[in-house]
Amino acid sequence: MGKNRLKSEQLPSQPVAANLKKEAAGKKQMRNNAKKEKTPPKSSASKENTKNTSSPKRNHKLLAIFSWLICIFLFIAFTSYLFTWKEDQDKIFSLSYHILLNNDATVQNLLGRLGAYISHFFFYEEIGIASYFLCYLFFIIGVNLLVGRRIFRISSQIFFIVSGILYVSTAAGFLMHVFNYSGFPFAGALGIFISDYLIHFIGALGTFILLILTAVGYLVWKFNVDINLPSYKTQPQELHTEQTEEPVQAAAFASAPTAPTINEWLGEQMRSQNEDMQLIEKPAQAPHPEAEEKPVVPHQSSSTATTPTAKHDVELEIKPPVKDDAPQPEAAARLTQEPYEPTLDLRDYQYPSLDLLDDHGAETIVQDNEELKKNKEQIINTLKNYDIDIRKITATVGPTVTLYEIVPAAGVRISRIKNLEDDIALSLSALGIRIIAPIPGKGTIGIEVPNEKKATVSIRTLLASEKFQRTNMQLPIALGKKIDNENFIVDLTTMPHLLMAGATGQGKSVGINAILVSLLYKKHPSQLKLVLIDPKKVELSLYRTIEKHFLAKLPGEEEAIITDTKKAIHTLNALCIEMDIRYDLLKEAGARNIREYNEKFVHRKLNPEKGHRFLPFIVLVIDEFADLIMTAGKEIEMPIARLAQLARAVGIHLIIATQRPSVNIITGIIKANFSVRIAFKVSSKVDSRTILDTGGAEQLVGKGDMLIAYYGDIVRLQCAFVDTPEVERVVEFIGRQRGYTEAYLLPEYEDEKENQLNSLQQADRDPLFEEAARIIVATQQGSTSLLQRRMKLGYNRAGRLMDQLEAAGIVGPSMGSKSREVLIKTEAELEQYLQKIL
Repeated sequence: MGKNRLKSEQLPSQPVAANLKKEAAGKKQMRNNAKKEKTPPKSSASKENTKNTSSPKRNHKLLAIFSWLICIFLFIAFTSYLFTWKEDQDKIFSLSYHILLNNDATVQNLLGRLGAYISHFFFYEEIGIASYFLCYLFFIIGVNLLVGRRIFRISSQIFFIVSGILYVSTAAGFLMHVFNYSGFPFAGALGIFISDYLIHFIGALGTFILLILTAVGYLVWKFNVDINLPSYKTQPQELHTEQTEEPVQAAAFASAPTAPTINEWLGEQMRSQNEDMQLIEKPAQAPHPEAEEKPVVPHQSSSTATTPTAKHDVELEIKPPVKDDAPQPEAAARLTQEPYEPTLDLRDYQYPSLDLLDDHGAETIVQDNEELKKNKEQIINTLKNYDIDIRKITATVGPTVTLYEIVPAAGVRISRIKNLEDDIALSLSALGIRIIAPIPGKGTIGIEVPNEKKATVSIRTLLASEKFQRTNMQLPIALGKKIDNENFIVDLTTMPHLLMAGATGQGKSVGINAILVSLLYKKHPSQLKLVLIDPKKVELSLYRTIEKHFLAKLPGEEEAIITDTKKAIHTLNALCIEMDIRYDLLKEAGARNIREYNEKFVHRKLNPEKGHRFLPFIVLVIDEFADLIMTAGKEIEMPIARLAQLARAVGIHLIIATQRPSVNIITGIIKANFSVRIAFKVSSKVDSRTILDTGGAEQLVGKGDMLIAYYGDIVRLQCAFVDTPEVERVVEFIGRQRGYTEAYLLPEYEDEKENQLNSLQQADRDPLFEEAARIIVATQQGSTSLLQRRMKLGYNRAGRLMDQLEAAGIVGPSMGSKSREVLIKTEAELEQYLQKIL
């Protein structure tokens, strides 16, 4: 009976084993095919790349050999120092580094004076026996350079080397202290210092324990040591059968074919499936596995053991694999690793074409040789009249001015030439010349003379240039051309703010349009938002068409272009709130600036459910800043100063323009935060110094001729010209395309002063409120006793008046025995404020 039962158990396994072998062979063939497909044939391009990269490889090999030479040199010098340090130490102490230059000094080190000095420096004065880590450092550098790929990860190896140096030096210093050893400098100065500090801080025993725990901790971390307690497992009991059946069972199992068990087959299937997932990038839909066999385990009980009879075959129960609802590993990887594309909301957006801009015919620079010779002779003769000789003169013709570079004779003082600016202008009959003495980076003196025929610099030429088309700048702006006809294209994010000033009609508004058109030609609506403040109401109204594409506004406002001073104040404060919100997002994301933050968000390293979002750049443009300062004063200046100081890192940039570059408009707080400034022609030298901290802007010829203070250098440019019809065509082209449902909304701002004024009803206001306000502002003293004396009031009524003035925002809160701060500085500002609230 036992014999029949064993045969019945082995019969089902034979066809199953055959099927399993066929499936395993099929999967092996699939893997081999995948490997063949995975290996592309070498093309001619790859051969060319190999040729092109041969030169860098040679350089890497040379550097690798040089690194190994240093390694060998240090190893020999250090090893020789172990035996010759006593003989060489006295000479090095007496001569110091002069031993390298003293040919009479003899040393015992195998590598001579250089080897002795380097060994003494590292062993005695620095890190002791841990100096051998330097040999290891140069060795791994050489290996990486020679092989051409990172066999050793330099960053982790440097961490290991630095840690090893600190530990070995400290341990050596501790042992030298314990054994009172003062011979060979095993620890170096660093090890002795650290060990002495630790011994005095935690004692000798504490230092010993710290060194032991550090070493054990490093070994556990390095080798991932598993500390497992012994476990006691119950072994499965064998079936108790009759004694006569044991030989039969042994013979049956010995003669049975070595087919894999079900558990072994499942393990093999999982391994092959993992290999297939790695080899095949886009696998076809694999057929469902036929069956998953349950391992046949003899069921037993402590009391009875059931044994199947001979007439019953062992049934193989097959269950289909349970499908997991979760996405497959490749699909999940694609979902989580596919970069986020912010432009998908307006995926059909088309950038404006250059055909929308005019190609001005007067752009070609005409070089008049007769004019050049004439000006050259006039400059030479004028300087000779004042006994100033020059050795050489060269001319560089620009679109607006010509730069004459002169090399004065030896002994001529630069100040003498600079003082002749008016005399040279008189002899040349020029509108105004500008002397650069000397030209930065050159040994020459520059004299800029206006051209009789001026060329127009078209914005189309700058935008079509290769420098603009292939730039990697985040916010490129095309400003114009330099004297040498080089296109001047800069990144607004590196400025990071821009201050523009100039007299009326000298090109300031054209410059703003050139900047805005440059940004519209380069950025997608999802990447850039504009906040436009136009107190004159006509300069920036052209851009109303692109409200749903590029403009930003306050919630609930009908117009995106701000023309009212009160709304301008609210908008600036809303930008401050937006700045604070963005800084909070950067802090949570661990990013230092908007570029790092957006890169993390695009690569899906930030969770949108936690408030993270793609942050577009925001450019604030104020066309007439003087009008805002005159009407609002501190309410405009403070948020502007705060944005200029802090908003750069979060992608908010300011462009401010004014016609009145006076010190009460461009205050010190604002000027300090605008390192890049543009000056068009101004009326006086004082205005030029207010903008640029130097003169010269008063000598410009106008019509786009400008000076830009760009990180310490004063550069003369001819501003790019863009006409109003050109701007209209560009914005109409953008406006006809599909945009967002509404403009970009800034955070809502609540004015605390308005809330306080609303709470202060007209019926509750004291009749003497206006008179008290005028007295406080005139004297700039927020004192209750002052109101008592001037207005002959009792203390209670004077106190109520002071509370009402505080609620109205005229004075600050109480400061104890000191007078309150007066928030309104001038009587004119007070009268405007009273008209609003009364």
